[in-house]
Parts: sequence; C-alpha cells; structure tokens
Amino acid sequence: MAALTGVFPILPSIFRADGSLDFDGTRNVLEYILAAGAAGIVFPGLASEYDLLDAEERVAMTGKLGEWIAGRVPFIVGASSPDEALAVRFAQAGANAGAVAAMVLTPHRHAQDPEAMVAFFDRLHEASGLPIMLQNAPAPMGVGLGVEQVTWLAQRCAGIRYVKEETQPSGHRITALMERAASHVDAVFGGAGARYVIDELARGAVGTMPACEVTEVHVAMLDRYARGDIDGARELFERTLPLLSMQAVFRWRLTKAVLLRRGLIGSDFVRAPGPALDEHDQRELDALLARIVDLLPLDSVPGGVRR
Repeated sequence: MAALTGVFPILPSIFRADGSLDFDGTRNVLEYILAAGAAGIVFPGLASEYDLLDAEERVAMTGKLGEWIAGRVPFIVGASSPDEALAVRFAQAGANAGAVAAMVLTPHRHAQDPEAMVAFFDRLHEASGLPIMLQNAPAPMGVGLGVEQVTWLAQRCAGIRYVKEETQPSGHRITALMERAASHVDAVFGGAGARYVIDELARGAVGTMPACEVTEVHVAMLDRYARGDIDGARELFERTLPLLSMQAVFRWRLTKAVLLRRGLIGSDFVRAPGPALDEHDQRELDALLARIVDLLPLDSVPGGVRR
C-alpha cells in the first residue's frame, strides 16, 4: 500500500430536508472533493455526525463509497463505536468496500485498562485485516491519551500503523510522537479542522484530515508547503483561518452552509445538536466567503452527479 500523505477530508453525512440520507448529495460532495485534488477520503468521522447514523446507514454508505471511489484514491473507513461488535462490523464493511485503513477513536470503556485497549485494537485489526489509524481525540469525543500511552499502544499493537493526533497542543504531541513512535507507525496526521496545520506539518505530520468545505484551498496549501513555499502556504492558511474559526463553533452546520452555497447539496439539514447560524451569522459567512472567492469559486461545481 502506498504511504498515506496529504489532504484527506472527512466526508460529511448529507441528509435530505426530512432527515434521511441523501445518496446523490453525498456523491456530489465526494466528486467535488476528488476534483479538488484530495489525496483520499475519510468516512465517517466526527465531522460526519457518525454517532447519529444507525448501523445500517453506516454500512450502506460505506458500500456506496467503495463503488463510487472505485480505487481512485485511498479510502479510510471510520470504525469508531462504543459497541465493539459494531466497530468490527464497520471495519469489515470498509475492508469489503476497498478501504486501506480503519480510523478508530480510543474507546472510553478501556480508558483505564491499557491491556484491554490493546486487545480491542488487536481484535479489530485481525477481524478486518485493515491497518488501524488511532484517532487520539480529546474528551468527550475520545480519551485524549498521553504521548507515552500512544507510543506504548503502537509498540504493542502491530495493527496500529497511523495516528491522527487531535489532543491539544497537537504540535507538541506530534513532535513527541515523531521522536518516540516513528519506528512503530507509518505516519502521523493532524486534525482539528486544519486550524493548526502549518505547525503540524513543521513538526512532522504528513497530512491533515479537515472538514471538506474548502478542500481545494487545503490541497493548494499542502502543495505549496511540500514545494518549500512555506510563506505561500501560510498565506492561504491565514486567509482561511476566519472561516475555520467560525467552523469550530458551528461544526457540521457551517460545513453544510458552505456546501449549500456551492450548489453541491440540496439541504443543509443536520442531525447533531448544536447552535444554528442565525441571520447575522449567515451574513458573516457571506462576508468571509467573499474575501476568499478567488480561492473558492462559489459558482462552479466540479464533476459530480448533478441534481
């Protein structure tokens, strides 16, 4: 398997206005992400409202993504679940769909039992045959393991080949992981919506896994960084940071508000609780997008299945 590097956006769960899964809308967003140059796709993750999808929805969408991606880019399946049997099922569904790895949150029930956590990851790897990406997210989403704990797990679990580090300060932790765990994992990715991406890359991260609404900008940012144009990468980072700051507050709703403006989806419905954008927020979002319109053309839909 080729090394995983670059921008791996988290594909959101797209819903119709009645709250049901919108497969056409999901494929539109997928094709936009691929046309924007993403190195791969992740589904489902925290940005996919994964915990508000039932098991059948997750398995069905995983299968569809395997069909639609058809090997064009690496697909990482999210297999997180508080139910170990379901986690195994989701990882196996990903393997059947051609996924190259399974991204899994550290399970809360094993937070105080490292040996049980080792056994969990071993079983997941053996049952699916997929390399594991340990998603080290802070509470309440994850456990927020310390660097020594992540290193110890990587040493004990041959199946853990990647780490997505999202516990803050992520930069410090990525530096420490590169020093202590580099011989035990293939790569470390950043997350947290790419709000710290320049610092993470400087410390050894090989890529980022943000929400998807500005994929082409993140792709250009990492391309500039890889070519040694650090100032150019930082310019793009700084221009998009106000939007990412707003996204940190409104999460899924902000992502879908942008996708709706771009004509990629027909409804910005979300299942997850949280603050909604009011009329002032909508105007602020319009103003922020207007400031980066040259980076993010809002009147085009590259590729995709048109409605």
